[in-house]
Amino acid sequence: MKLQPVALHERVEAIDLMRGFALLGILLINMPTFHSPFSYIDPYTWFAGKWDTEMFAFLDIFVQASFYPLFAMLFGYGLAMQFMKAKAKQQPFVPLAAKRLLFLLLIGIVHAFLIWYGDILITYAVTGFLLIGLLRLPPAWLLGLAALLYTIPQAFMALLLFIAVSVDPNFYTGMQEVQSSLAAYPTGTFAEIFRQRMEDWLHSNNPSVYFLLIITILPHMMLGAAAAKWRLVERAADMKKGWLAIVGLTLLAGLFLKSTPFLFEQNYAFRHVQDAFGGPLLSIGYAALFVLAAQSDAFRKAMRPLAKAGRMSLTVYISQSVIATLLFYSYGLGLYGQVDLVTGTWIALGIFAIQLIFAEMWFSKFSQGPLEKLWRRAAYGRNFEKSNNSKP
Repeated sequence: MKLQPVALHERVEAIDLMRGFALLGILLINMPTFHSPFSYIDPYTWFAGKWDTEMFAFLDIFVQASFYPLFAMLFGYGLAMQFMKAKAKQQPFVPLAAKRLLFLLLIGIVHAFLIWYGDILITYAVTGFLLIGLLRLPPAWLLGLAALLYTIPQAFMALLLFIAVSVDPNFYTGMQEVQSSLAAYPTGTFAEIFRQRMEDWLHSNNPSVYFLLIITILPHMMLGAAAAKWRLVERAADMKKGWLAIVGLTLLAGLFLKSTPFLFEQNYAFRHVQDAFGGPLLSIGYAALFVLAAQSDAFRKAMRPLAKAGRMSLTVYISQSVIATLLFYSYGLGLYGQVDLVTGTWIALGIFAIQLIFAEMWFSKFSQGPLEKLWRRAAYGRNFEKSNNSKP
């Protein structure tokens, strides 16, 4: 029998809810990069609109670096579920996973170079290939190796940064890059925007930075894969005390670490501590909250629009970039550099509200999001539609 994708009755709604929630957080924290040269500025002093300081503090503590780890964990969880399903059916897993990851890589390349430079799909695809080779490990090994792979380089980086800020505590602002971005995106031709997009992508993905990014994302995926092998989400009703302990510990520790630049000093070192250690802890806390809340029928019913957005996460993620760049780049409304942080945040919430409505309408007629359908067809071929294309 040919391996098929996960059917609707097999879906774990808590995972879809977490995906939807992660998509909201990703949009909120990506929005400053859509409308301003965020990669090159001192974020603590750049935004000067009314309530911008307070809004930045909120985003920095509760959103920044707390949603891409959650999404990576969910990616690992999903890949491990597919691995276990293939193993149970005695079907080959690697060819199928490779096709899915190659398609994701292709979408990421189009996204990064033709839509928005802040793409994460390329990194997820590359890291996913590394994860495939680790999925045969027992969950305890996955968890232990993930902890070592993540903690050692991140702690070393923190030490180096604390040494560096003892010499020069100031943030660097790349004025030439800022001016180039402000010239290209709101008024430049498509070719000029393409060149600027390439420069911005290379700034964030040069070899040294990219290696650090890989060893940051991979442990999160490994953690998700370990959780899937233990079936922690599916067994949540029998593990409420454990999940409650996770909520308490990770939220308290995560919020403290995320607040360190505001409690102590705003420099690169404390920002690294905030993002590298506080961010993942807070993301685990968010995940645990959703797992517990999803045990309630009333909560699942109220949050169903969020779950539907999570079911079409690839479509939602790409469309966020399409909508935002049409708002801020010259081939759209050209509002780049003209929006303060508060306004940008309201725009992000508006975009996400529209996406929730779109997901609700789409799933009233179809069983998969548009890009998800292409993705699954690339992996499974046309035959999957016969068993997985009924109206939900």
